[in-house]
Amino acid sequence: MDKFSRRNVLKAGGALGALGALGVVSPAQAQSAWTWAPSGSVAGTGAGADPRWVWDPEADELVASLLDRGDVPMVNQLLRTWTRNGQPLPAGLPADLRAFMEKARQLPAWADHGKLATAYEFNEKRGLYLGVLYGLASGMMSTVIPKEARAVYYSQGGADMKDRISKTAKLGYDIGTRNAYSPDGEMIVTCVKTRLVHAAVRHLLPQSAHWPGVADEEIPISQRDMMVTWHSLPTTVMQKLAAWKVPIPAGESTAFLHSWQLGAHMLGIKDEYIPATWDEANSQAKEVLDPVLAPTPEGVKLADILLNLGSSVDGGILSKPILGAFTRFMLGDEIAGWLKIGHEPLWDSLLDVAWEPFIKVREGLLPLPLAPKAYWLFDEFLRKAALLFLSEAKPISIEIPDTNRPE
Repeated sequence: MDKFSRRNVLKAGGALGALGALGVVSPAQAQSAWTWAPSGSVAGTGAGADPRWVWDPEADELVASLLDRGDVPMVNQLLRTWTRNGQPLPAGLPADLRAFMEKARQLPAWADHGKLATAYEFNEKRGLYLGVLYGLASGMMSTVIPKEARAVYYSQGGADMKDRISKTAKLGYDIGTRNAYSPDGEMIVTCVKTRLVHAAVRHLLPQSAHWPGVADEEIPISQRDMMVTWHSLPTTVMQKLAAWKVPIPAGESTAFLHSWQLGAHMLGIKDEYIPATWDEANSQAKEVLDPVLAPTPEGVKLADILLNLGSSVDGGILSKPILGAFTRFMLGDEIAGWLKIGHEPLWDSLLDVAWEPFIKVREGLLPLPLAPKAYWLFDEFLRKAALLFLSEAKPISIEIPDTNRPE
């Protein structure tokens, strides 16, 4: 473990680290080669290294140092006051962290504010669909992405899933706001803080007494892992909207993708791995997302926690059956079976019969005067209500963990 430590791998760099890591993987792992070409990325070029062996060296070394120095509690306290994109960083931050964050908060040169304005128009009209899809397609899909399920379960966040989900939901909420990437918005803050969290988890999880025994990797949350999660969000959402025959203008579709491309960049994903188009996104998803979906004991436990989140409201009488039926409707019988979600004859039938007509009626109303604004207000109310429920009306603060899941 000392000779092949996470720090030594990260110091070796992306391509060299890949060569070193490939020497110790199993034949089954080595057969799953990375074939997606960087020419299809927003960068248009790149080294083409398998992102399974690329992490986030700059953030990883920094956060490992913060943890080793015992600075994390102080840093978390200071960063609670940093909530807006354009807000100055708090005084008192360690100099190396401040330098990293000032760089990490900068939008790339390819950011297009016109597309971001159009993305908001898309979110405004499709907020209800997006809320359902982010929560019940993307959210539940995360429990059948083995590496993600294990990383969540054994890290600090796995001990309080309501808190963990509220922080994930905040990212989905922030990216859909009018000012997501503007100085008065919060998406950049959310991304930079999440990037620091990922770096902490990479440092901490290998020290867990439990995670190394079940994981098939030494260092979690690689660039490939992050792209798998990314595809469970915008790529899956757009695929579902297309399957439901929701009419989406090409400009809005492109703009929605652009908002998530920026999100990937701000989370520390290298531009050479971020798909430039939906065709490229679908192509990459077939390589990295579709083949890895599988059940794990940790994922089953996490899914059950998610399905029971509403039990504090109604004792699970209605919320769990409805959430279970929606999961089956969104992800199919096989994944529902993996997660041990039983059939709900009433709700299963209702969704099968009524969802498509519901969409047609809703889409038919959208062109009417005032209808989009009315729908947006309703959708926005639901999204904010969900965040309030998850956060228990407390401010949602994304903080760097300094331990693994307590036992």
